[in-house]
Amino acid sequence: MAQYFNITGVLTQELIAAGSNVKASSIWLTNIHASDAVTVDLYLEKKLKGKFYLTKGKSIANASYLLLEKLNFNTKAGEFGLYIKLNAADSAVDVIIK
Repeated sequence: MAQYFNITGVLTQELIAAGSNVKASSIWLTNIHASDAVTVDLYLEKKLKGKFYLTKGKSIANASYLLLEKLNFNTKAGEFGLYIKLNAADSAVDVIIK
């Protein structure tokens, strides 16, 4: 089942918690800011293992998107959570995870 998020601001936000047992094969990030590009960090994180970036510092032009396909990760108990961080307080992206 797909999951949908509207992310704004510079705080790191959890998209999928470790232990939620979500399987993901693709992530669609769409910049919905009216005029500016957005810079995105998207990563998996596991306690005591650290962060593993799917993309770091990736700029997405306004009204454009980034599609990450052929992913194969699972957020079962004791494994990885999925996190996103944007570059500016007025940044905004829509996220679809399938």
